[in-house]
Amino acid sequence: MSHSDTNLSKVTDPTVLAIIPARGGSKGLPRKNVLDMAGKPLIAWTIEAAMKANCVTRTIISTDSDEIESVARAAGADVPFRRPDALASDTATSLDVALHAIESIDEVYDYIVLLQPTSPLRTAAHIDAAFELLRARNAPSCVSVCEVAQSPYLMVQFGGGDQIVPVLSTENRSLRRQDLPPTYELNGAIYMTTPDALRNFRKFITDETVGLIMPRHLSGDIDTCADFEAVQKYLIE
Repeated sequence: MSHSDTNLSKVTDPTVLAIIPARGGSKGLPRKNVLDMAGKPLIAWTIEAAMKANCVTRTIISTDSDEIESVARAAGADVPFRRPDALASDTATSLDVALHAIESIDEVYDYIVLLQPTSPLRTAAHIDAAFELLRARNAPSCVSVCEVAQSPYLMVQFGGGDQIVPVLSTENRSLRRQDLPPTYELNGAIYMTTPDALRNFRKFITDETVGLIMPRHLSGDIDTCADFEAVQKYLIE
């Protein structure tokens, strides 16, 4: 039995398709998806998290790269199609890639979860928690977030000349830093929704989207060599 067959035989109710987008033409960090990260290819961390998640039925990779396909299959993922060149450019969006993926397979799934391979610290438990939150709130989608390092209430932008203008309302600017309202940002680790919601809204985030809070130290998103080294240092230590 192949890795693909093993993955396809996993029974979950309802069904969840994990889509891992991984193109070969990374500019900031060449070949980053297959670089060794603490003993295994970077993409393998996300494949393993998806396959260990109780909610995930099947894990597939969307790629245009022979090398990534080979590494992904060795890690146990399914590569049922080749991503077209038009969706492997710098301008292609995650939405386009996800829609292409669900239209390129015969099976129909109740939910999909997009898992960026550049978030290797996201675990199976985080994926399952997002699924539970999505269903408990009956929301169209769930995305992962983490608390920001710098409060936007302390940020300014320049207006005319040298005049500064608060990015947000001045209402909270007199508060001590520790008393400012907590604010969060997308960390890129988890985007979960239904195929119908994705087709209808054509975006992952709507007015009814719920957020799963992940610790900031587990929210590393690898884009540069410095990002890569920082996450690898965390994993090794």
